[in-house]
Amino acid sequence: MKPTRLGDVLVRHGKITREKLAEIVREAKLSGDTLTTALVKAGVFSEKELASFIAKTFGRPLVDLDKVEVDPKKVVDVAADVMQRLQILPLKRKGNVLVCAVADPYDINAIDEFRFITGSQIEVVIALESQLMEKLGGLSSAEEKLEEVMNELGATEVDVVETEPQEADAAALAAATEASPVVKLVNFILLDAIKRGASDIHIEPYEKVLRVRYRVDGVLQEVMRPPLAMRDAIVSRIKVLAKLDISERRVPQDGRIKLRLSKAKAVDFRVSVLPTLFGEKVVMRLLDPSSLMLDMTKLGYSEQALKWFKDAIHKPYGMVLVTGPTGSGKTVSLYSAIAELNRPEINISTAEDPVEFNFMGINQVNVNPDVGLDFPTVLRAFLRQDPDVILIGEIRDRETAEIGIKAALTGHLVLATLHTNDAPSTVVRLVNMGIEHFLVGSALNLVSAQRLARRICANCKEPDTDTPPEAFVEAGMPEEEIGSFQPMRGRGCEKCGGTGYKGRIGIYQVMPITEEIRQAIYAGKNADEINEIAISQGVKTLRMDALDKVKQGIITLDECLRVTIGD
Repeated sequence: MKPTRLGDVLVRHGKITREKLAEIVREAKLSGDTLTTALVKAGVFSEKELASFIAKTFGRPLVDLDKVEVDPKKVVDVAADVMQRLQILPLKRKGNVLVCAVADPYDINAIDEFRFITGSQIEVVIALESQLMEKLGGLSSAEEKLEEVMNELGATEVDVVETEPQEADAAALAAATEASPVVKLVNFILLDAIKRGASDIHIEPYEKVLRVRYRVDGVLQEVMRPPLAMRDAIVSRIKVLAKLDISERRVPQDGRIKLRLSKAKAVDFRVSVLPTLFGEKVVMRLLDPSSLMLDMTKLGYSEQALKWFKDAIHKPYGMVLVTGPTGSGKTVSLYSAIAELNRPEINISTAEDPVEFNFMGINQVNVNPDVGLDFPTVLRAFLRQDPDVILIGEIRDRETAEIGIKAALTGHLVLATLHTNDAPSTVVRLVNMGIEHFLVGSALNLVSAQRLARRICANCKEPDTDTPPEAFVEAGMPEEEIGSFQPMRGRGCEKCGGTGYKGRIGIYQVMPITEEIRQAIYAGKNADEINEIAISQGVKTLRMDALDKVKQGIITLDECLRVTIGD
């Protein structure tokens, strides 16, 4: 039985003695009943009397669920088994507040967990437990939902694409993972993640629970808690699909799954398995070529920023750097650039760790330091392959930076990523790596820093009348612009899972290396001084670009502040 404060409330109001309560709690633990069910069974209350008492003491209305239209899927995107486990039924949404029916509002642990899962404030109303359990029991089970997802995806043709023969001993070990419930559950997780537009799947073991979370639009959300007893079977099934050693549980392993959804559609999953305190954690990155946006005009660049970026990548030589934290869309920006440059008369070579999407006409190399194939080795080989354009997945050290700079100075266009906070600090980072100021200034064509912000859901977009004007001023918007635009927000609907957000858009600081900036680099100016010069020449900071998208009604002010904090 879950911990609750309801018993204390009943004793305090003289509805039951402490001794009788202890007796009922003991019986509930043995039978597995909730306290409310046990109290009704013991004849202390009728169900309606108990619900009325709870509603009165908790100060919330009692709702007749038989007279209310209930469809939680239209309110919030949470797995049925999560609602059933927590015994919480979402009824409607009011902005970022979920109105939820519960039988025991004193079960604070369950309400807090649901608040965490949904990312919303919870406003409870009281319901009869029998009605609540009937409504929750009518929700789709995981198996029914699996069939629904597979039907929607045309998954009768779903198959794992074999990339190499299965080892005989691995096949024998895998037999234990072929039980139908495990196969169905893993298929469901993979397909449901695709349906929801997730970028990552996390399967996480803890001491008493097994948790599955998806990263959707850059934010993790819990979707289910499979039985803990299935932990090893689920991980082994994934290992079999990814051609990993299911008998090895002591060291990390990496693999790949290709899932064929139809004759025309396949999705890759990059699999990482990590031993943790309570078992192996699995993270799968979804690589769906059909969802890859390569049209640079739709990534979120402003008209001027896009012109600068295109001018830089169409120069015959020099270096273009894309910077930002992990998950900020740098790879998509670079892939968009090489897709634009990809013509029969141009030789393009990429060094990536790992290659995420493959392109016809581009020579892509998977970096593998374990066999000596690191970035410097691959880049030196590229220079003997008559390249026009070289893409470096990530500049991680001085040697890689030096080779890239030299290639840019000797007639090659070099595209690369780097981890820095903004465009001006990228110059300082290269200098700190040991590259001379004059080499950095001479080689660079352009630096683009970026973030990804969640778009307001187009289906439930509405005017934001709650955010005060002072909040926009504090965020850095000029006072004279307040009132010249209508800020927007997402109300929350079925299409966006009740979050108010659907999809993402890039926030950019695109800094072309003009003659003034080049001279500042030669002179060893710091990032702040370079930033001042760039702004005076029309370059927008990340915060300025995000605020522009707030004024256009594309993102909320909260999202602007979240992704550009400190910028």
